[in-house]
Formats: sequence, C-alpha cells, structure tokens
Amino acid sequence: MTNTNWTAGKIPSQAGRRVLITGGNSGIGFHAALELARHGAEVILPARSEAKAADAIKRIRAEVPGAILTPAILDLASLASVRNFAAFFSERFPGSSLDLLINNAGVMALPTRELTVDGFERQFATNYLGPFALTALLFAHLKPQPGTRVVTVASSAANFGRIVFDNLQAERVYKPMWGAYSQSKLADLIFALELQRRLTAAGSPILSTAAHPGYAVTNLQANLAGFVMRFLSAALAPILSQDAAHGALPTLFAAVAPQATGGGYYGPGGFQELKGPPGPATIPAAAKDITLAKRLWSETEHLTGVAWLPR
Repeated sequence: MTNTNWTAGKIPSQAGRRVLITGGNSGIGFHAALELARHGAEVILPARSEAKAADAIKRIRAEVPGAILTPAILDLASLASVRNFAAFFSERFPGSSLDLLINNAGVMALPTRELTVDGFERQFATNYLGPFALTALLFAHLKPQPGTRVVTVASSAANFGRIVFDNLQAERVYKPMWGAYSQSKLADLIFALELQRRLTAAGSPILSTAAHPGYAVTNLQANLAGFVMRFLSAALAPILSQDAAHGALPTLFAAVAPQATGGGYYGPGGFQELKGPPGPATIPAAAKDITLAKRLWSETEHLTGVAWLPR
C-alpha cells in the first residue's frame, strides 16, 4: 500500500466522535487536533498548564469557531498527574466514551539527564511510561467497537534505539538523542505493536496503530545538542524536512484513515521517510521481537504500578 496522495482533506467526518490527544498544544499534535476539530470531532486537549491548553483552544477556535474543545491538565512525566487526569476523565466522561486516543506528547534530546518526581529519566518517562499508564487507565473508556483506535506517535529515531534493561533510566550512560530519546521511541513502537497483539488475542475490535512524522520542524529541535547537530538541522531542514502540519499527516492517517490497519506503522512516504505524504513506515527488527515486547511490558507494569490486560 502506498498512500502518495493522502491529505487532511481526506479525513472522514469525525462528527459525534470524542478524541483525546496529548501534546495537542504545539507542533504536530496541535495540527492533528486542529484537523480533527475541523472535521467535527470533539477534542480533549490536556497540557501541562491551564494557560497552554487555553492558548491551543483559542488558536483552534480562530480557525474552527464551532469547535468542541475541552482543556485539562496533564504532565506525562508525573504518574500522579496521569492518575489525576484519568480520574478527571472518568468523572467528566464516564463509561465507554472515547473513540480515539492519540499518545503524541513528548520531549526530545534533553542536553543533560533529568529525573522526574518519580525518579525516572525524563525522556523515558514522558515519551513512554506516561503514555503507557495513561492508555491503561483510560482503556475502560475506549468504546469497544470498530473505529476506535489508540495511536502512538513514535519517531524514525526508533530505528537507532536499543532497549537496555540495565540502563532504562540512563543510570550508567546518558546520550540525549541516540540513547535516551531513541530508546523511548523504540519503546513506544514496541508498545503499539504489543498492544495490538493483546487486543487481537482478546477479540477486541479496538485497533492500535503507530506513526512517525519524519523530519518535521517543531519546537522539539530546540533541544538538539552540539554545534554539529544544530548546524546539520538548520542546513538540511529546507531540503529534507516538512512543516508541522505535514508532519501531522501520518498521525492523522493512523488515527482515521480506513486503510490503516491494526499494528500498522505509518510515516512520510518520501526519501528515507523524512517528508512526503503518509505511507507504510519501516518497522525496525527490535520492534517486532515478541520476547522483548513481553519483557518490556512486564517491566513497564512494574515501574508504573499499572497492570492491565486489554479486554
């Protein structure tokens, strides 16, 4: 399958559907939220502060005046915040109330190792542990019917990632981009594929898909460390990158395109998956390792204190 001409204009009507997207206040998350709202979805937009959520809602309503939007507070780097948000969601939207969950928020290439309030390396916590816990805690609210999806946003950096169980929190070695970040994004992809295996085994109609934006220019690049990395990023961006709106297309394809399948991974269809319309992305061998996936899942349950087996 090659989706060389898929655009936001091909998004089916989302009227009557409720969407939760993390990190929807900036970058590709904002543009994904904008397009889903434009096509009629009710969008829940949690951010790390009320001000950030309110600003995103203001910008979306400037383009979609009738958008149905709900702000909330969520810091994926804090398990307490994840639990508080899940409690808020349960009270505000009880029962099977969610059609689409997009785990999009993330941080990239923090120059120095930082620990969260829970004692985890910040990239691993924000990009992977938090989304895992959030998905688990909200799983009972996902509508058990065709069309319901969980989308996990990975990165092409996952191709260079390794899951090092005795260095998950960068206790021994911290490499901002090609260590901690790439590991967290490989973990995201492993999670998405293992979740689909578990959904299939349980006979659930819910689909788990994954996407990566290619080389999309967003605020994340601000953390790229080192003169060489910054120089290459600036020099190559005009040639090999795309803007955040186009970078959001693989996420949107994974979220709503009828052609997207459970366990599917989507990214830009151009050269080296850096830019271009969405199509199937290359899945690194480590992400297909079922033994690795089961071990990571078990370790993640232990670290987060959230154990679950999808219905």
